[in-house]
Amino acid sequence: MIGARHSYDLVAERYADELGDELRGKPLDRGLLQVVAELANEGVVADIGCGPGHITAYLAGRGARVIGMDLSPAMCGVARQANSVAVGAGDMTALPVRAESLTGLVCLYAVIHLDERQRAAAYAEFARVLRPGGHALIAFHTSDADIPVGGTKTLTDWWGHQVDLTFHYLDPAKESEALARTGLVLEARLDREPHPDTEHPSRRSYLIVRRA
Repeated sequence: MIGARHSYDLVAERYADELGDELRGKPLDRGLLQVVAELANEGVVADIGCGPGHITAYLAGRGARVIGMDLSPAMCGVARQANSVAVGAGDMTALPVRAESLTGLVCLYAVIHLDERQRAAAYAEFARVLRPGGHALIAFHTSDADIPVGGTKTLTDWWGHQVDLTFHYLDPAKESEALARTGLVLEARLDREPHPDTEHPSRRSYLIVRRA
């Protein structure tokens, strides 16, 4: 994960400029985040892989008690400055969070940088930190015109910075099974096409799971 951390440190400010307002054009994302805020029922929600903190801020605006967490310390700094949210640096495969301390968890487009073994570790951590009955919303890319389901894409240059990032395009059925093995049971799944002209043209999947 060192490559991912360093890469996002390099692009943190540009990332916030380009994507910090992305929810404005994503009504389905907003609706699902509202669902998470309601299901949390005044408990604490963690936004894992929070980036510049725009998702964290959106949840807070919907009444959620939310904390953000990102692998990149630079992203955490941008999140504090841009969105005035509580954030901290952390690795989702070893979360610095007490067991069963959360009622909700959001992880949008962050597990895409993990290989299968790392994703299994992250899902086990999600299950560990959620209370029984707590919910998680996990989103990821599934395919695009060039990359099929199960494929990968490597990025070495991003906005003029030399980076080392691998993007995994995931199979929703397989990820649901992997989550279930940790005790996170699928409650809902949404697949959608990309919004034209507002985001990377990839198909996406959203899973809402509940800690058994």
